[in-house]
Amino acid sequence: MASTLSNNGKHAALDGLAAVAVYASLHTDDPSTTGANEVAGGSPAYARKAAAWAAASGGSVALAATLPVFDVPAGTTVKYVGLWSALTTGTFYGAWDVTDEAYVAQGTYTVASGSVSL
Repeated sequence: MASTLSNNGKHAALDGLAAVAVYASLHTDDPSTTGANEVAGGSPAYARKAAAWAAASGGSVALAATLPVFDVPAGTTVKYVGLWSALTTGTFYGAWDVTDEAYVAQGTYTVASGSVSL
């Protein structure tokens, strides 16, 4: 028999995720379940950025108002935003796809929004 979480159960799970998924990343293709295809290089160099979350509500949790801004190297196309436990290496928690954005020259990418729902 399948079980269903109440919003309180969903919020507990989502707030738990928000407590550990504290870094965001950019990916050039599907990161799968491992965090593959993460952007690299550039000057200034690409790096993961801190991710802050609002409290879960209505069965979802959203990135807080201070959204990550990434340096992106020339010749890169951003396709996904990922979630990690650490600035380097760490545990990969998943990703969402975004509208592809191609960079002919070095530039910046601002995560416009992000949320996880149960």
